[in-house]
Formats: sequence, C-alpha cells, structure tokens
Amino acid sequence: MPVVVVANPKGGVGKSTLSTNIAGYYASKGHSVMLGDADRQQSSRLWLGLRPATARPIVSWDVGEDKLAKLPKGTTHVVLDTPAGLEGGRMKDVLRHADKVIVPLQPSVFDIFATRAFLDQIKANYHAGMQVGIVGMRVDGRTISADKLRAFVDALGVPVLAYLRDTQNYIHLAAHGLTLFDVAPSRVEKDLDQWQGLCRWLDA
Repeated sequence: MPVVVVANPKGGVGKSTLSTNIAGYYASKGHSVMLGDADRQQSSRLWLGLRPATARPIVSWDVGEDKLAKLPKGTTHVVLDTPAGLEGGRMKDVLRHADKVIVPLQPSVFDIFATRAFLDQIKANYHAGMQVGIVGMRVDGRTISADKLRAFVDALGVPVLAYLRDTQNYIHLAAHGLTLFDVAPSRVEKDLDQWQGLCRWLDA
C-alpha cells in the first residue's frame, strides 16, 4: 500500500492542490484512496466535504496531533497533506510512514532556500524504499525564475517529476471538490500532459 506524503516547510506552495489531485488520480484508477490532512487549516478535509457523491470516492484519514491513526483494512493508496513548518518528532513520524515524498516547489528564491534545508532533513530521516521527488508549482517556463528553478533542482540530484503551470483550472475544480481526473480530459488536456511524468512515478 503506497503512502504518498506531500510536504514543504513553506505555506502557500500548493501542497493541498497537489495532494487532492494525486488522490483524484489514484481514485480514477479504481483504487481505494484515503486522503489525510495534517495541516491545521484542514484544506484537504474541507475539499473532501465539497466532493460530490457522483465522483469517485476518496475517504478521509484521521490524522491526530501526535500520531497518525492506523489505516483501516481495504485501503490501497494513501495521500497525506502536511502542514507548513513540519519538523521534529512530527516530521519523523510522517516520514516513517512514507513510501513516496513529493516536495512542491515554486520558482521563488525564498522557496528555494527553505526547500534546500528541508531536503537535507528528509535525507536525515531517509529509510530504505522511500522515494523523493520535486514538483515545480505555478511555473511559467518562459520566465527567468523558471530557469533558476531548473538550475536549482538540477544541482540537487532529486528527480523533477513535473512542472505544473499556473492555471485557474485547479482553483475552479477544487471549489467543487473535483480534480483534473474527474472531468472530461478535453477540458484539461494541457494540464494532464504536464502530469504524465508524475503519474508514471506514482505508479512505479
């Protein structure tokens, strides 16, 4: 049972957007998916409350203040949305459960500095079988900041799974509890193309 953890020490980098869409991808494949929300803002849990009954089911994972709740039988895939400032014992507990760790990163010098230190912490808590990858969020490939982001991640030795553009599609779908994988592909074709590498990594 893969446990995918989406984590970054900074707030507002797109962790919940990424987490909900990963959960939506797994659900679109017919998996039994749980989405956990360790963030005090509970964005992912609120999103689940908006999800229509006609959409493929995604259930909530009870994430307490101290420890992650035991998963119920029948769950095949888990996605965990984590809070900004994840550190210490809480971080170790989360990473202990993780099979895959995805770090969303925006093309900002502040995000880059914070993420470099965070990746060092992940390495310090690395365990056998854990995979780590980066997803560039709200990236316009035509900008200098995008070039700097690519130069930064190229030097890290951590795979870049995708560069996702800044689009209202994510915002509009989230407002209805939906993901890219819940609507007709023709509506979000450009975005689905950007997810191809990430989806292959999730399935590996």
